[in-house]
Amino acid sequence: MTETEDITRPPAHLVAALGRIGAATASSTLARLGIRNAHITGPVSFTPGQAIAGPALTLQFMPKREDIYGEGEYLDPEKQLHRHVLYHARPGDIVVVDARGDLTSGVFGEMMLTYFKGRGGLGVVIDGCIRDFPQAKTLGLGLWVRGVTPNFHTQTNIFPYAVNVPIAMNNCFVVPGDIIVADDDGAVVVPVALATEVIEQADIHHEWEDFSRLRLSEGGDLRRYYPLSDAARPEYEAWRAKNPKQ
Repeated sequence: MTETEDITRPPAHLVAALGRIGAATASSTLARLGIRNAHITGPVSFTPGQAIAGPALTLQFMPKREDIYGEGEYLDPEKQLHRHVLYHARPGDIVVVDARGDLTSGVFGEMMLTYFKGRGGLGVVIDGCIRDFPQAKTLGLGLWVRGVTPNFHTQTNIFPYAVNVPIAMNNCFVVPGDIIVADDDGAVVVPVALATEVIEQADIHHEWEDFSRLRLSEGGDLRRYYPLSDAARPEYEAWRAKNPKQ
């Protein structure tokens, strides 16, 4: 079993800017930049209205194999690596868990999530389940999961194997320290090296979208205003001159 001591966290201003952009715009902008598999499919928001962005701490589960992980290991809590990923948490972090899409094991319960919240964690993105959902949903954490279960994390077929290593979230590649942007549209992975370009491109897109949204709400032609056509660009430029960005 593997544990990396810490991660390299991205600059706070990049995280904040991506949080303002949101998951949908981050995903579409990354697609235009050639990253077409940035959306973590499977986990969905179980805390509607929550929107977060932050660096990823990662936890990898594997299929249980008794010679590596015997039932007796549960007698020693410190051998439970799902605890260790939380020990690394700093304010603003998001825990991302490859739980193999398993719908029978609860990766975290109320007590673990309470600890994570107390350390300043923002939320979890889990390709699997949590338990104690009635209590967990009141903690103020963002929860993007596949579902909920009454079972604890190693009760069935998987066990925690590695902390802060690259993981596959239903075929989406996540590296520790990647920026996660999550809201009601889902969770998206933004590589730190592309964060500045994503922000710049998204800002350009948002500029004309404000204008297009206004014209469409007034009954404007979809073909003219979305995406903004060359024919409508002079109209947009005139509108922008009268309505400068704040």
